[in-house]
Amino acid sequence: MEAPKVEEISHPPMDQLQGLEYCIDSNPSWGEAIALGFQHYILALGTAVMIPTFLVPLMGGSDNDKVRVIQTLLFVGGINTLIQTLFGTRLPTVIGGSWAFMVPIMSIIHDRSLTAILDPHVRFLSTMRAIQGALIVGSSVQIILGYSQLWAIFSRFFSPLGMVPVVALVGFGLFDRGFPVVGQCVEIGVPMLILFVAFSQYLKHFQTKQVPILERFALLISVALIWAYAHLLTASGAYKHHPEETQMHCRTDKANLISAAPWIKIPYPLQWGAPTFDAGHAFGMMAAVIVSLIESTGAYKAASRLASATPPPAHVLSRGIGWQGIGILLDGLFGTLTGSTVSVENVGLLGSTRVGSRRVIQISAGFMIFFAILGKFGALFASIPFTIFAAIYCVLFGLVASVGLSFLQFTNMNSMRSLFIVGVSFYLGLSIPEYFRQYTAGALHGPSHTNAEWFNDFLNTIFGSSPTVALIVAVFLDNTLEFKESAKDRGMSWWAKFRSFKGDSRNEEFYTLPFNLNRFFPPS
Repeated sequence: MEAPKVEEISHPPMDQLQGLEYCIDSNPSWGEAIALGFQHYILALGTAVMIPTFLVPLMGGSDNDKVRVIQTLLFVGGINTLIQTLFGTRLPTVIGGSWAFMVPIMSIIHDRSLTAILDPHVRFLSTMRAIQGALIVGSSVQIILGYSQLWAIFSRFFSPLGMVPVVALVGFGLFDRGFPVVGQCVEIGVPMLILFVAFSQYLKHFQTKQVPILERFALLISVALIWAYAHLLTASGAYKHHPEETQMHCRTDKANLISAAPWIKIPYPLQWGAPTFDAGHAFGMMAAVIVSLIESTGAYKAASRLASATPPPAHVLSRGIGWQGIGILLDGLFGTLTGSTVSVENVGLLGSTRVGSRRVIQISAGFMIFFAILGKFGALFASIPFTIFAAIYCVLFGLVASVGLSFLQFTNMNSMRSLFIVGVSFYLGLSIPEYFRQYTAGALHGPSHTNAEWFNDFLNTIFGSSPTVALIVAVFLDNTLEFKESAKDRGMSWWAKFRSFKGDSRNEEFYTLPFNLNRFFPPS
């Protein structure tokens, strides 16, 4: 039998992903763009509701407080998304609340000086102000690293090989947000997962007026159907005698958001009072800001590929991190309860819809701001059960992770050096954070448990993040193990031209600032 030809068994590497209907600077019709923007808004609600729902009761807050925090988080998220798409990386990324800040926030919530406050509302306000102060100080890390171009200098050490585990674990590292939550209410979660995959993949060629309606709007259609199904189960009394936890995950009327939401409320800076500052709280929060920076870097790399753009040059990446630091500063001033990062699920949705348009994301930011102000309408959509979002995450987080794996095409995976770096950084990136999670669940505190709370928060936050551990291991190994002789194996020949803005003519098309601002801020 004749041996297969090389071109029949291999595919040439491509620095831009093919097969998208709309890339970063091409736009669907206004009607389609508005519907797609609303779809991104619905997806962003998951994290925006989950974080305050988990944290506000621990702080002594009421349902009214929870609704105000959700509104504030969405409002500031919309502002940050507009800022990032206009003046930051200019990639089509939604900026939302981050789970990376949980360790220092939980440390503040359990601070003895705050838990000693007997009045729940006063304790909530005092805790919120302490978190605000820590976020304001912590934001300086990203602002300094971004605008000083220090992050640009550091990112020049990134190769495709080093970025594979980082970007992949931005998705894979969130596995506990997926099926473990779906399993809390399988009668809703599993049908949602099946329906979303069926619409977006198996029925994607179904068209209406030459628009692949099921592929493009699989999330909206499947959410509407399963939400109606969940409401039917709730109204029929299917969960009446089930445990409270099951009801929280399955029922559509347990969030108490609609009744507690005001009709109109505009969030404003310092609405909870003047922030309070504590050096220990601020230092712990700085670790979360570093984690957010690393996770966002991986998400920006994935977004550029799913928007069919070239990898962001070091200057652009650093510029985006600087603006993200401004976003965390706004989080602290407004009181969103957590810091900002790139929404990984919304990055995945770019690939699922095959629409990487910047305009769509800017429209979604408009929806975030609009429905944050009109509280009752926003609360209606925010009452979607968490399980529905978790089912979507199973697909979208996996899609982002696969983008990280796609960077392997630029590397030589027949090299033992490459196999060693990828394998070790993947394994440690999953194993070390899992150790920290299991230890914390059993001992009710992290492995670092000294008398210095700020030190504990710093280590427990850094090593609890899969992308952060992967970056530390992968970038260190990639730049110390025979790196001079292995430039081609590492894929540096593919990415070298993207180190600088002028290294590739396509960068100007994707990343130039609007309103001719490049005259005042010339790219390096």
